[in-house]
Amino acid sequence: MSIRLRNVSKRFGSFIALDGVSLEIGKGELVALLGPSGCGKTTLLRIIGGLTHADSGEVFIDGEEASGRGTGERQVGFCFQHYSLFRQMTVFENVAFGLRVRPRRSRPSREEIRARVHDLLRLVQLDWLADRYPAQLSGGQRQRIALARALAVEPKVLLLDEPFGALDAKVRKDLRRWLRRLHDDLHVTTVFVTHDQEEALEVADRVVLMNEGQIEQVGSPDEVYDHPATPFAYSFLGTVNLFHGRVDHRRVEGDVLQVGEHHLPLDPQEIEPGIDAVAYARPHDLDVEPGLPTGAGLPATVRRILVIGPTARLEVEAHADSRVIEVEIPRARLEALQLEAGDEVVVSARKVRLFPQDGLEA
Repeated sequence: MSIRLRNVSKRFGSFIALDGVSLEIGKGELVALLGPSGCGKTTLLRIIGGLTHADSGEVFIDGEEASGRGTGERQVGFCFQHYSLFRQMTVFENVAFGLRVRPRRSRPSREEIRARVHDLLRLVQLDWLADRYPAQLSGGQRQRIALARALAVEPKVLLLDEPFGALDAKVRKDLRRWLRRLHDDLHVTTVFVTHDQEEALEVADRVVLMNEGQIEQVGSPDEVYDHPATPFAYSFLGTVNLFHGRVDHRRVEGDVLQVGEHHLPLDPQEIEPGIDAVAYARPHDLDVEPGLPTGAGLPATVRRILVIGPTARLEVEAHADSRVIEVEIPRARLEALQLEAGDEVVVSARKVRLFPQDGLEA
């Protein structure tokens, strides 16, 4: 079932939660709504599900305008961060609940309910816990039961609000993989809210990056990470270094960013020479060489080295403004360079993205 939002806005008093949001989600897609707290992602999810009504705009589900329809009519299933399981009911009864409360004319028989619930418990690999109570389950098990309960009513759309937010890192990672496999088996149109960028990039077909009630960028995980459309997208998705300077063009070197007395060579950029700009660079797009600059590159001092498996993370302090620059290089390269804290290095960049200084925060 497809979803289309057109110019959806929502206020809570003077706070603008959503400001003219338009979005299309294809049938069978798994889409992540990603962004910081307060950006509007949960409000958007609730409007899709009919739990919250928009002040303006339209919601289309499967091509039909759904703004006037209740949650039940939209055929959506919900799963929230804190499970919301009924403590006094067994796992079996929790999953069966949505089927048992259906109107009599559409309610399955007892035998059909039993078969459906056991099928779902096998699907989430917890059929052996049917007679347990929620208090007897781990957090990861409770979350899988909550998902089974959401799927019991055979929703056309599955809405997940921070489904793994209350779990520890190891369990979250395991459940992310499990959710991706489950979606590949069922192909239910799924929208999930998260502020965890790793979760969104690992699980989703497409990522909708939101900020201050608006959509900053929509694209595949690779697109939004490798080709951020805005400074916010660059800063929110992963670690980034900022270099403030002025764009210059040189006959031999081409475009460069002049940073104090030194410069970084640039790939051809859309920003004209003479413009003040900020260069954004991921740590793994930077490199270091021992010594002081004899040409291109920024001088810095190594302050800290952290080796994690095959990767070395360096914190270096720029001479120009004492700004800390984070650099990631292979562990083998660190060993070849024989760097230690206190060494002088030259920072160079393999890839940077420029944005005009006007309107950007330092």
